[in-house]
Amino acid sequence: MSRVAKNPVVVPSGVEVVVAASEVSVKGPLGAIKQALTSDISVVREGDLLLCKATNATKQADAMSGTVRALLANMVMGVSKGFERKLTLVGVGYRAAAAGDTLNLTLGFSHPVVYKMPPGVKVETPTQTEVVLKGADKQRVGQVAAEIRAYREPEPYKGKGVRYSDEVVILKETKKK
Repeated sequence: MSRVAKNPVVVPSGVEVVVAASEVSVKGPLGAIKQALTSDISVVREGDLLLCKATNATKQADAMSGTVRALLANMVMGVSKGFERKLTLVGVGYRAAAAGDTLNLTLGFSHPVVYKMPPGVKVETPTQTEVVLKGADKQRVGQVAAEIRAYREPEPYKGKGVRYSDEVVILKETKKK
């Protein structure tokens, strides 16, 4: 059995978990998330604990039991506390402004970049050079952050671009004559 899958997922109060044969749905104060299950994995609820077990002894089922346990833990944490990803804009004239469910970016192009937020992800701009993404689904928040970063990735000579707040950009030395 996977070492990750051996640890149970603790379900806090206020979070409702429904385990079906091929799907697990988690509902909490910040939203609801569903996850499909394969026939190799069984999820059992015992009180306020969720246990993931492989139904057969294959290597694939063992690996998937740990993966499903991690996904369930992220789902429970997401609907109770939520996830947050911060981006920083580095560069002269680089700005961000949130307007409802759209993010307007000025990234040095001849045109502004308008990014429409998917459902379940909220955007805030505390300052013109900071973007904060919040949501219950960890995968969706991370994907939106990666798509926004892809508009202008940090370049290695001056470090200009959109970067994660905890990202370290190693600058290269310029060419010598």
